[in-house]
Amino acid sequence: MKDNAKFIDIGFGNLVASSRILCIAGADSSPIRRMIQEARDRSMLIDGCAGKKCHSVIITDSDHIILSSLETEVLGALLEGKEPNV
Repeated sequence: MKDNAKFIDIGFGNLVASSRILCIAGADSSPIRRMIQEARDRSMLIDGCAGKKCHSVIITDSDHIILSSLETEVLGALLEGKEPNV
């Protein structure tokens, strides 16, 4: 891993390397739910929700799907280095 790697907090103390993120999407649409199920079947799903409702899905360059209970807007602000409006 690079020395200057930046991480974002996706909730409950879970961190993701920002350089590995391809997309942050909402978890409500049918195509995203299918993608989550396919990742679960391939053992490529990481659930960072800690039992809470999933609001965001993070897709990484390693083909992992990461679930977060934070809203997509909050994750986007964190990724841009801004203070999220909570």
